Amino acid sequence: MSESLPLRLVLASASPARRKSLQAAGIEPDVLVSGVDESLVVTDRAEDLCLELARLKAQAVLTRLSPVDAGVDQRTLVIGCDSVLAFDGEILGKPADPADATRRWLRMRGRSGVLHSGHCLIDMVAGRRAEAVASTTVHFADISDDEIAAYVATGEPLAVAGAFTIDGLGGPFVERIEGDPGTVVGLSMPLLRRLLAELDLRITDLWTKVAPGGQSVEPLGNVRS
Repeated sequence: MSESLPLRLVLASASPARRKSLQAAGIEPDVLVSGVDESLVVTDRAEDLCLELARLKAQAVLTRLSPVDAGVDQRTLVIGCDSVLAFDGEILGKPADPADATRRWLRMRGRSGVLHSGHCLIDMVAGRRAEAVASTTVHFADISDDEIAAYVATGEPLAVAGAFTIDGLGGPFVERIEGDPGTVVGLSMPLLRRLLAELDLRITDLWTKVAPGGQSVEPLGNVRS
């Protein structure tokens, strides 16, 4: 019976970028911030760290949802994500302060690192879970001291893993990437599709913003002529 229920996706993250990624793919998630203390998890492997944090975030939100939230007329899924940058043998999350962000960029410019994003998807009704890590190599531009100072002053690097973005002000400072751009943004849509398949679901079942004929009900992203 639950297999035929409409799907609802709860995003266990306050990240605007993750929400926008889902919306651009025709999925309108509910958002419930996990409140997980990321400092509680300590490990030497970036892949293990981001996956464990993704798992904890999804589980924390799951425990706050009641059976009524799961619904008798819908099937609730919870997705937890976490990202870290592996660089020069270190695991880098969000910078502690502007000075930390500046030091990182002085080291990273002209070099490369690997951005790992852990994903944990839980089906509340079926009681099943699928999880995996997506990894993408990021090549940073050899930017100047003035560019670093200007970028750090915007505050953007302080709010993101690795102190950079590719979908915001930091985009011009990334020369290229090797892998899925969504991984760097924080949520890989191809990986989400595969995780859904592990739970015997289709990503098309989550579409809420796609009208007949493939037209977006609400235009998202860039408008092309």
